[in-house]
Amino acid sequence: MRRLYLIGVFVIAGFLFFISKDNFGGEDSKSFTNAVRPTAFQIAGFALGDDEPFLAVNLLTFKDKAEYADGRETTLSGKEAYAIYADEVVGHLAKVGAEPILAGDVQRLILGEVDELWDVIAIVRYPNRKAMYKMATNKEYMESEKHREAGLAGQINIEIKDSNEFNF
Repeated sequence: MRRLYLIGVFVIAGFLFFISKDNFGGEDSKSFTNAVRPTAFQIAGFALGDDEPFLAVNLLTFKDKAEYADGRETTLSGKEAYAIYADEVVGHLAKVGAEPILAGDVQRLILGEVDELWDVIAIVRYPNRKAMYKMATNKEYMESEKHREAGLAGQINIEIKDSNEFNF
């Protein structure tokens, strides 16, 4: 478990180092946009890539108040609505051989600069892209997604190769 924690810490530290303004040649050249849905270009890139194990690093930002597409009244915060999704998604992940690795509240930025920190970072290991696609297109999963969409202001989702090149 300690090894997985260290991997998560190094992945997050590496990403934050990568996005610092000094690595992009100045503040004007960096641009990050949280989203709730991938673009067509991102979907195509995902479909065309190698079908091997990978980790999905999720940088999550929540709405102050959950907003459901069906207009229902709720007293849930965005984080509380997303927590309902997170509880349900564990079962959906297991059905396709995927597993949550790490999740936690973002405390502060140690290195680099961003305009706003994310609220939570979560890492999930998938056996391959087909597994993620199978889960995302499952009717039961799509029902759970209403809580994800209600709670998320947006996210950045990064696919990384599941390797141990650095022997962490």
